[in-house]
Amino acid sequence: MDLQQIRNFLTLAQELHFWNTAEKVYITQSALSRQIKSLEDELGVTLFERNKRRVKLTEAGAFLRDKWLPLMDEISRIHRQAQRIHEGAYGSISIGYPGSVTYGILQELIASIDHLFPDLRVELFEPTDISFEQLLLNYQMDLALRRDPAENPALQSIWLYSEQFALIVPDGHAVNQENFTGLLDVKDEKFIISGLHHKTFYVSNLRMIFDHYGIDPNIHIESDFGGVILSLVARGLGVSILPSSYSFSAPPNVRFINLPFQVDLHVIWRKEDNRPVLHNILKEIQQLANKFKTS
Repeated sequence: MDLQQIRNFLTLAQELHFWNTAEKVYITQSALSRQIKSLEDELGVTLFERNKRRVKLTEAGAFLRDKWLPLMDEISRIHRQAQRIHEGAYGSISIGYPGSVTYGILQELIASIDHLFPDLRVELFEPTDISFEQLLLNYQMDLALRRDPAENPALQSIWLYSEQFALIVPDGHAVNQENFTGLLDVKDEKFIISGLHHKTFYVSNLRMIFDHYGIDPNIHIESDFGGVILSLVARGLGVSILPSSYSFSAPPNVRFINLPFQVDLHVIWRKEDNRPVLHNILKEIQQLANKFKTS
């Protein structure tokens, strides 16, 4: 007994006509008769009463029709879902990201996923005290947008694009893009930035910028959250240095002044992860990155 035999039985149970049913299921009438006889022999029951004038379900046949019909609908639904999983259009994906991409490529990515794969569940992480690599290797995350490439040999990464670092000052600040000559212009200001004692790749970029200008910054407030930093700068509590993509979410009363330094964005994932859903999202991320390379 196989699914096709059951499907043909259910069609015959609806049509009650061997010739019509055979046409509908694209087999010969004799082949259909053999299938039904084989099914009856295997089950040990008579499914149809048939003579030259009509075909009629037996009581056992009607019972099986009523029991099998909803099961076949469920099997078809399961098969469709399995196909969508195979195509990478159903399931779940967990994505880690730095706060600076929240209002840039991340928003674009989530909107694109919602449009292309509406049945896909997305879980977002913005880790601060746990490394992206650790979360990936522990299977707590499927892929991550990160400022530095993968270091662990079990992980793979692709460079997406680079963006400028920017000096952020309150809107009424004396320094603007036109008169800005370098970070020495604000060397005596209070800074609101991530703690320079951290070991992250991002913070090493900040240290490099200050070292380039020979500045030992007066760090007034430490924070790893760009949104908080922007709101504090907007209140006139200090200045900061952030990736320029934060401008997408900046309040109107702050000013971004581009610096001659860039920070990269990479996407990283586990090398052995061959799930179609992952490769669909990786493809979409790389396509979206092209937009940010030229913007």
